[in-house]
Amino acid sequence: MNYVPGTASLIDDIDKKHLVLLRDGRTLIGYLRSIDQFANLVFHQTVERIHVGKKFGDIPRGIFIVRGENVVLLGEIDVDKPCDTLLQQVSIEEILEEQRLQQQAKQETEKVKMQVLKDRGLSIPKADNLDEY
Repeated sequence: MNYVPGTASLIDDIDKKHLVLLRDGRTLIGYLRSIDQFANLVFHQTVERIHVGKKFGDIPRGIFIVRGENVVLLGEIDVDKPCDTLLQQVSIEEILEEQRLQQQAKQETEKVKMQVLKDRGLSIPKADNLDEY
């Protein structure tokens, strides 16, 4: 097999099932249908997989276009290999509720952390204010 530089190396991966990790932390699974010179990807029969603890849920998304700059990781999934995962698949509603509770707990932890820093005379600028500096 000859090495092809850039996104052209993905030509052999078209019509295969892939997992994509995005910059915002989302995980997508679907069939790669198209790519371009900017590494923009088009997926078909896409699901968004949400992991919380030892549980996961799949939300059907259909056709999904991903801008190339948002891709952190792209990997082919072997559909012939049996799945021997220790994770439990749950319904969409259940995983979304678990995700909401996890995010609330994280926010509470951050709030406590910020209060402790404030009590010690330290402060961390909020993320939305960082662009002003």
